[in-house]
Amino acid sequence: MPRPILATVHTQALVHNLAQVRRYASDARVWAVVKANAYGHGIERVFEGLRGADGFAALDLHEAQRLRDLGWRGAVLLLEGVFEQRDLELCSRLGLWHTVHCAEQIDMLAAHKTHAPHRVFLKMNSGMNRLGFRPDQYRSAWSRLCALAQVDEISLMTHFSDADGPAGVARQMAVFASTTHDLPGERSLSNSAAVLRHGIPPSAAREHPHTLVASDWVRPGIVLYGSAPDYPEHTTDHWGVQPTMTLTAKIIAVQELQPGDAVGYGSTFVATEPMRIGVVACGYADGYPRICPTGTPVLVAGVRSRTVGRVSMDMITVDLTPVPDAMLGAEVTLWGRAANGTVLPIDEVARCAGTVGYELMCALAQRVPVVVA
Repeated sequence: MPRPILATVHTQALVHNLAQVRRYASDARVWAVVKANAYGHGIERVFEGLRGADGFAALDLHEAQRLRDLGWRGAVLLLEGVFEQRDLELCSRLGLWHTVHCAEQIDMLAAHKTHAPHRVFLKMNSGMNRLGFRPDQYRSAWSRLCALAQVDEISLMTHFSDADGPAGVARQMAVFASTTHDLPGERSLSNSAAVLRHGIPPSAAREHPHTLVASDWVRPGIVLYGSAPDYPEHTTDHWGVQPTMTLTAKIIAVQELQPGDAVGYGSTFVATEPMRIGVVACGYADGYPRICPTGTPVLVAGVRSRTVGRVSMDMITVDLTPVPDAMLGAEVTLWGRAANGTVLPIDEVARCAGTVGYELMCALAQRVPVVVA
């Protein structure tokens, strides 16, 4: 029989989370961000759950092509734009919208021969200092694009560096608003954290352009996949979103420990009293973080427990004290929703590993079978 480990992608949770985003985004249109293979879930697996979005935002042409192959005929945005001039040919053929964040991409458009002008999103570097034109360069870039026959509509775009924390978005929003206040075009500003923490309808924001976030298009990513962008300040329960990925495995052995018995490589866990531990068919080669220490939460048969000892390549060990009847074959939920409905948020596991839920989702190994429910 196959090794007893399984990841499940929950379609209805995706539908639910998209609806929650719309509640916070008010009258803005929604890009469903599916970069990184839909945050590790698989673009083909999440498509049905997210096809209620107004468009999909992807990283590259391969992801865009997969969306078109699935039958999506709506808007697709390339978040980093094109990487070389010939990419524009496929943008034309697939009808893709794309970001312009540097002068070289404008040069590519100027040299591109096309019968159908492109819809572009001109990105401002409003303080994150990754991609985009600085404010003092932005209007010049906009003017260059306006002069090109290869360009149709120009939308205005930036990305917030601190929407998930106390610094917030006011400083970057003020820079963006003061630079673009008289420029035409739709705005796309808000990622998951900005949508949830700072969302406001564009009609209201126009009255207070320097303090409120106004987006004609919002770009939610992680919140669609059931993780809180500002954890631990807020949890998924606070934002009303559901886990879209569950990782489960089964107990393949049970050990009876006596005081002084050690567990796993390095003997980092030593029992102080008699206890039972379960050996679970999941390890770091499956994408479970090796750095997770003793005490990382798990659900055994839907009951909260903890890991003990080091994570190894193919196995972890868990404390069966809270579940004295657990035996060989008992289900262990590493993150997500257990069979009895109990949820272990991926954010809790990620925090124990010193990382974020994004990384755990994206790190799910290819050897783990995945089903869609």
